[in-house]
Amino acid sequence: MSAFQGPAGRYAPSPSGDLHFGNLRTAVLAWLFARQTGRKFYLRVEDIDSERSSDESATRQIEDLEALGLDFDPPVLYQHDRGDAYAEALARLDTYECYCSRRDIREAASAPHTQPGMYPGTCRDLTEEQRALRRSQLAEEGRLPAIRLRAHAREWTVQDFYHGEYTGPVDDVILKRGGRLDQAQAGDWAYNLAVVVDDGFQGVDQIVRGDDLLPSAPAQAYLADQLGLTAFSYIHVPLVVGAGGRRLAKRDGAVTLREMLAEKGVADVVGDIAASLGCGGVTSVNGILQRFDPAQLSLDPWLWTSQ
Repeated sequence: MSAFQGPAGRYAPSPSGDLHFGNLRTAVLAWLFARQTGRKFYLRVEDIDSERSSDESATRQIEDLEALGLDFDPPVLYQHDRGDAYAEALARLDTYECYCSRRDIREAASAPHTQPGMYPGTCRDLTEEQRALRRSQLAEEGRLPAIRLRAHAREWTVQDFYHGEYTGPVDDVILKRGGRLDQAQAGDWAYNLAVVVDDGFQGVDQIVRGDDLLPSAPAQAYLADQLGLTAFSYIHVPLVVGAGGRRLAKRDGAVTLREMLAEKGVADVVGDIAASLGCGGVTSVNGILQRFDPAQLSLDPWLWTSQ
């Protein structure tokens, strides 16, 4: 029996470094939306990318979120423990092996009549003989094929709190990554599969995240539908940007909580987050909870100014 119960919201960072102001603001927003609607609120550590993730980073991120005053319903879910669930989901989907290298995909995607950013379906309709040949060639190169979803819809529509009805393309997304045999990990699960399976497992029905991820929502919602999951409710919120309107990054100065705490207190940082949400003068997340009005949130990116 699952330890999780819905309805729920979640925050799901990748433990590849300390969270910056933009990450923290989105975490606070996810917490606010969940708590204001009476939902559970879960923390999920999305650490399937073993090359970029670390236990130390996960620990530091959790400490920083708790330092802000955010609380989570137990338990914390770690994706590195979820391989069996991803394998079970993969077995239920219509899939095919993809033998393309990154270079193959780049070249095919630049061909005429190919939609930018979409996989052109190079390996989708190969014959069994062609697959056997490509599989053999790949083995000689010491490589494993990727596994892709065979999508049966060209587009899908989701409902977003701020963006309304949003329709976008559905791709034959990668569900399990390929790569070199000598570097393959037991996991190698792709984000698109893991995030959908875990949201379903945790009873998450409210997904709050940066609006740069809105274009990926239709394909993930379609995948959820194929797995028999209840449709998700999306809330894509504006990002924090630095100089030149670019997404906030380390180049913009002291942007992580630990860097900011060298110059100010936690209450000051929370106050900065509150001000960005239209709750100026508030210095605690519980205070923001009492004042935050989702309908009044500006949909323009929040400009970061180092103080």
